[in-house]
Amino acid sequence: MKYLQILTLVALITFIGCKPSDKSTEESATTEKQETVAASNEGEWITLFDGKSLANWTGWESAEPPKVWSVTSDGTLFCRALDKDDAKPGDKGIIVTKDQYENFHLKLEWKISEGGNSGIFYLGSKEYESIVPSAPEMQVLDNDKHPDAKKGKDGNRKAGSLYDLIPATPQNAKAVGEWNTAEVIVKDRHVIHKQNGEIVVEVDLDTDAWKELVAGSKFPKIRENWYQVPQKGYIALQDHNNDVWFRNIMIKKL
Repeated sequence: MKYLQILTLVALITFIGCKPSDKSTEESATTEKQETVAASNEGEWITLFDGKSLANWTGWESAEPPKVWSVTSDGTLFCRALDKDDAKPGDKGIIVTKDQYENFHLKLEWKISEGGNSGIFYLGSKEYESIVPSAPEMQVLDNDKHPDAKKGKDGNRKAGSLYDLIPATPQNAKAVGEWNTAEVIVKDRHVIHKQNGEIVVEVDLDTDAWKELVAGSKFPKIRENWYQVPQKGYIALQDHNNDVWFRNIMIKKL
């Protein structure tokens, strides 16, 4: 019995000696909390379109977005088709982010009209007269009724594709009038397109394979060294003179 008492006393002394002080415990908890807060602040999602205003967007050459773009009563970003004969200066054109992005994760939803065409451009440079000579494009399209779906190579102009370069595989775009999710991820020149939750395109910029892709596309006719995509650039949504809707547009810097 006495032996057990001695063992118990030794164990108690050891426990007390090893137990951290309240101060050290508090300091550890504070440090852990600070690290958690710091981690949560890295790469926070930024709302590019809040369903209320176009405050984060401009035109290509104007401070205000073209007039074909508007916010609907249900909080959707809408680009309306406009007859060319009725268009006035400033009415038509793409809508562009105010800020530029290098490594990022872009998420949004889109819905296209029957026979409609649009696109999501990224890494665009205002060095050129339009975004097309500088920027890759994730295609937005009615695959069934727009003629572009049958052009290009192996379906590389269908929805989700890296336009005229790499076809979206699998081709999982939803029917006209239904919402599709789209994601573009750019990290250290590695590009991923996701459509409706699936990776449909993956490619590395600045490689021989990339140059070969571009050489076999229509882009060398647009700009001699089109394969030289800017390191950092604007994101834009295309006005192709068809009704198209976007919503829940967010971006995270990587």
